[in-house]
Amino acid sequence: MLDRLYIQNYALISSLDITFPDNLVVISGETGAGKSILLGALSLVLGHKADASVLGDATKNCVVEASFLDREGNETILRRVVSPQGRSRAFLNDEPVTLDILREASAPLVDLHSQFDQALLSSPAYQLSVLDAYAGITAETEAFGALFDSWQATLKELSETEAAVDRDKGERDYLEFQLRQLEEASLKEGELEELELEQKQLASVEDISRELAAAGNAFDSGEDSVDGRLRSVETALERLAGFLPTADSLRERISSARAELKDVEYETARLSERVKFSPERLQEVDDRLSLLYSLMRKHGVSTVEALVEMRDSISSRLDDSSNQEENIEQLRRRCTELEKQCGETAAKLHEARVAAAAGFSASLQESVRTLEMPSATFEASITAGRQLSRTGSDEVRFLFSANKGLAARELSKCASGGELSRIMLCLKALMSSYMGLPTVIFDEIDTGVSGSVAHKMGEMIVAMGRNMQVVAITHLPQVASRGDAHFLVEKGEGEDGRTHTGIRRIEGAEREREIARMLSGSSITDEAVANARSLMKDTLF
Repeated sequence: MLDRLYIQNYALISSLDITFPDNLVVISGETGAGKSILLGALSLVLGHKADASVLGDATKNCVVEASFLDREGNETILRRVVSPQGRSRAFLNDEPVTLDILREASAPLVDLHSQFDQALLSSPAYQLSVLDAYAGITAETEAFGALFDSWQATLKELSETEAAVDRDKGERDYLEFQLRQLEEASLKEGELEELELEQKQLASVEDISRELAAAGNAFDSGEDSVDGRLRSVETALERLAGFLPTADSLRERISSARAELKDVEYETARLSERVKFSPERLQEVDDRLSLLYSLMRKHGVSTVEALVEMRDSISSRLDDSSNQEENIEQLRRRCTELEKQCGETAAKLHEARVAAAAGFSASLQESVRTLEMPSATFEASITAGRQLSRTGSDEVRFLFSANKGLAARELSKCASGGELSRIMLCLKALMSSYMGLPTVIFDEIDTGVSGSVAHKMGEMIVAMGRNMQVVAITHLPQVASRGDAHFLVEKGEGEDGRTHTGIRRIEGAEREREIARMLSGSSITDEAVANARSLMKDTLF
């Protein structure tokens, strides 16, 4: 049950901390006192939308905290904080959580009925959810929704994949042609630089031969050759070795230089022998370079390495395209499997709804007839559609007639505001027992009714309050007089000169006067007070 509600800086509520008892709690107050503000604050901790407009003082945070107790005394605390910047934070038992988690946590704790919910009563989606709750298949319907979403997501993926493959088919032939060209080119990294150097060498073979010949001539034997001159130096130094000790080390260095030059002479001779002009090889190199240059221009790159990357990329794209074909077949099989599962599950949901509809209709009709509509008829009509949706294949319509002899029609087209209020109360009373909710909050569910109808609606609300906590915001004295606890919402001026809304529990004579006000308006007469006292002592409830 809702045990405690703490509100700070929400609209006209500057600060409020109140504890609620079990069973039937009534809340009353003059029009405009702020009863809707109280519910608006409570809706925050149930996960409803919030923004900075809820702040009474735009410079401070808004804080709303609700504490719920189960029958074993375990406490669940929901808290919501809204900053002046409009940012919202949610907490579950002092742990930060998302709004989705906050909504999930609050759903089994409390059912908040606002005046807007009367419009929901005419919604086919709401009607179906109510029937599912009565049939006990809410979880199964949610599971079906997840299965349906998976099927739709797979269908979308299949469609997108097929479209991508169709687009690729238009360029597949061209890609295969490009790949063949690049593969036939037998590309090798570093090849371009080697070929350009070889081409340069082949084109300059005469110059190379001439220079190598000149180098070779310098090594020719004879007194004037390089070796002959060095040999003369070596002989001279050998003769000086007896006079100058250092001359011998110089001789050894000359001897070593002669040996090195002999090796250079040999290598130069070998180079000269290898350098031969080959028009055939030059043509091969020119052709190869021409092919590489052409491929690089075609693909907009400047290196063979980039061509290799291009080749690998095209090959990968073609492989992906082939894999996509296999993926399409897998997706088609998956779609068929999911469609079959959805169809079978939707059929089971339909059977469960049909089985529950008769009992649901009979129970609600019986309940509605007790609220001075003795000839009312009510039926939950189920139509199996051809197409599946997230809730299955069924369309549920609540059909209603308040008068004898008139055929039942869709609720939204024939029920008045007062009739909708009575039907909604009967529905809440019926569903609260099936859903096992510990707390139900009614926001003027008795709008549009009066007299004996209001009296009987009060009986129904009181009956609900015997087995659960019911918080009823009401304008009817017939309901207010029967509460186990009565709270008054009132508006006044605070010390800061601003208007503030507060709530407090009233008892005894003060409660009599409030019920008298509800009976007679702002002018409270002795007769009204006596009538209020009589209502509070009435044992018809």
